[in-house]
Amino acid sequence: MALKKENNTLLYLENVWKIYKMGEVEVPALRGVSVKIKRGDFVAIIGASGSGKSTMMNLIGCLDIPSKGSIYLKSQDISIISESDLASLRGRTIGFIFQLYNLIPSMTAFENVMLPLEFLEYNDRDAANRAREILTLVGLADKMNYRPTQLSGGQQQRVSIARSLASDPEIILADEPTGALDSVTGREVLEMLHRLWKEQGKTIIMVTHDLNLAKYAHTTIELKDGVILRIFENNEVN
Repeated sequence: MALKKENNTLLYLENVWKIYKMGEVEVPALRGVSVKIKRGDFVAIIGASGSGKSTMMNLIGCLDIPSKGSIYLKSQDISIISESDLASLRGRTIGFIFQLYNLIPSMTAFENVMLPLEFLEYNDRDAANRAREILTLVGLADKMNYRPTQLSGGQQQRVSIARSLASDPEIILADEPTGALDSVTGREVLEMLHRLWKEQGKTIIMVTHDLNLAKYAHTTIELKDGVILRIFENNEVN
């Protein structure tokens, strides 16, 4: 229990189980997972299909709650706070990057980045200034008024990254962020995440099956059959 109280522990999973019911059969996707994620770390969660990566991502992202065990985000147990408080905590603490971008096709890049700020009730001027600032940061100052269909895959993922950064969250949660990209563009996206970690102190949590991508991370958590097989650090990352 003491781990969740450490100042540098941003997220703590304590004996977490996630069990899905299929008819009368119970299928455990995670089995007693305990791990702490430190503030300012770059973590890769790896494992084969069916290892529990997606389940763990949904739990870390506060999109789901455990069947058993506890998850503490900034020392708050996510399974016992109200849905509205959880949505607020999630919206201000976690930015999401998805494999397929999840951009709204009818909206421009600027409008897509504005959207989470509107949900968090930023005033219009501050939201607009923040959207312009972040789109400039990811190299899309000249593409703000383009819709997703007018952008390349790499540019769409940059919009997705900008959107994830809009509320200045402490955690960036990336789900297979290069899965839909070619190798060159994928490397550019990973290098951008690496800079966000090194230069802005963001905590990056990346879910991937690609061991080459995991090399960008400082800490790797390997899952197999719903349990943590090992946790190791990449001392070559700088």
